[in-house]
Amino acid sequence: MPQRIAKIGNLPLSSDHLFLIAGPCVIESQDLCRRIAEHLKKLAERRRLPLVFKASYDKANRTSNKSFRGVGMAKGLRILAAIREEFGLPVLSDVHTPEEAKEAGEVLDCLQIPAFLCRQTDLVQAAAKAGKAVNLKKGQFLAPWDMKNVVAKAADGGAKQILVTERGVSFGYNRLVADMTALPVLQTLGYPVVFDATHSAQQPGGLGTATGGSRETAALLARAAVAAGTDGLFLEVHPDPDKALSDGPNSLALDTVDGLVATCQAIRAAVGT
Repeated sequence: MPQRIAKIGNLPLSSDHLFLIAGPCVIESQDLCRRIAEHLKKLAERRRLPLVFKASYDKANRTSNKSFRGVGMAKGLRILAAIREEFGLPVLSDVHTPEEAKEAGEVLDCLQIPAFLCRQTDLVQAAAKAGKAVNLKKGQFLAPWDMKNVVAKAADGGAKQILVTERGVSFGYNRLVADMTALPVLQTLGYPVVFDATHSAQQPGGLGTATGGSRETAALLARAAVAAGTDGLFLEVHPDPDKALSDGPNSLALDTVDGLVATCQAIRAAVGT
């Protein structure tokens, strides 16, 4: 299969080298983002691992309207710009409307289309027109081959740097399953494919007014996805996941990420992908 390449900021990502998109689910504070970015930057340098820092300034699809959504776009973009400036990392966040995509595109290195919104044509094409990289998350309601239409929308909108992310599929009530055979299907689209291990371990609405999940399952799925040939991993991490303001149950503890990455790199070397 031909090499799949995308560039986020000045960082090239390709199917030849495992890469990582990681950070907290939501921006809780600048101090928290700095702490996580510093840890991840050291890990990436030690492991020679291309790294993109991710954090959402607004989680617009929380289970309950009482849930913490983030610090908002204006403050969140300032924090992400500061992270990029201090640590030299490209930054990624979600966008939810065409208007938001235009404004966020002036700051972000990669605009992420949330899974629930991946078929919103105006949003996808507005993100594409921002001129930055676009990460298209596959909806929980889509087959992997259906993503060809989402990718076509982004490409027709002018996107040149595209990533496609698998994050599980709905399976009954409050359940997601991750189909590893989706990864090679998505790779036929010609762009780097990312596996979102932590969102794939969610239990949507499983806690009644919040989403549940299993961080142990997230680590297992990350290892399986690397064995199946994913190009990159997407991980939500937090120094104390049990106190995280969003997606704590499925977020990985920050101090466990190094070991997981080391294992995944060893798996990739062993399987030769």
